[in-house]
Amino acid sequence: MRQYTMRRSWLSRSLRAFALCLVAAGSVSLRAQSPSFEVASVKPNNSGSGSSSESTVPGRLTATNITISSLIQSAFGLKDFQIAGAPGWLRDDKYDIAAKTGTTKDLNEKELRPYLQALLADRFRFRYHRETREMQVYSLVIAKGGVKMKPHEGGGDSTTNVSSGSGRSSMNSTNAAMAHLADLLGGRLDRVVIDNTGLPGVYDLKLEWAPNPSPESTDPSLFTALQEQLGLKLESTKGSVEIIVIDNIERPSEN
Repeated sequence: MRQYTMRRSWLSRSLRAFALCLVAAGSVSLRAQSPSFEVASVKPNNSGSGSSSESTVPGRLTATNITISSLIQSAFGLKDFQIAGAPGWLRDDKYDIAAKTGTTKDLNEKELRPYLQALLADRFRFRYHRETREMQVYSLVIAKGGVKMKPHEGGGDSTTNVSSGSGRSSMNSTNAAMAHLADLLGGRLDRVVIDNTGLPGVYDLKLEWAPNPSPESTDPSLFTALQEQLGLKLESTKGSVEIIVIDNIERPSEN
């Protein structure tokens, strides 16, 4: 009886060890498949400058004088108020980042996100979980009088150009779905914008507005421009907003 018990105990330990090996192998495989920078330099920026910049060219990312809060926003496509549990230094400390993607492809914002997420996890020991909370949002709907946008004809990629200067901003977008427009608008407002237009197609559109119109200004606000130029409207309401709650984050390890 003792011999049988010993054999069963040995077998159980062997099976557990084998299972752990499989899990470890699976983790390595998943890690290998997840995009990450080939090499990345993260250095504190103590210049005291109030300006920051980010640029990407095929194979490289360069960010100067950025906060880690802005890095998290870029990594997950969020606004600052969608990050909870952040220590004070997350919005105060500034860093310079130079990284190689290991690919010659010109990555767009969404394609770059897993690289930034991997950088946060590796160099900042970033751990988080997601929650959904009720918040004030804007609902994008069709204004009275109907849509004034031009439906896109043919194929091609979706392109957007946003420019600002001399107290005026403009947005030119081609082959744009309404969900994409809602994201663009949300990036220029203090709330999340939810597409409730019910429009399934894609459009070519041009929008011009004054970000901070004065009483004497003849340029419309963004809200007025949406109605007059695109036939759309933003309504204030409450909605479910996904946020990221930080479980752990540390100042970066040395290069």
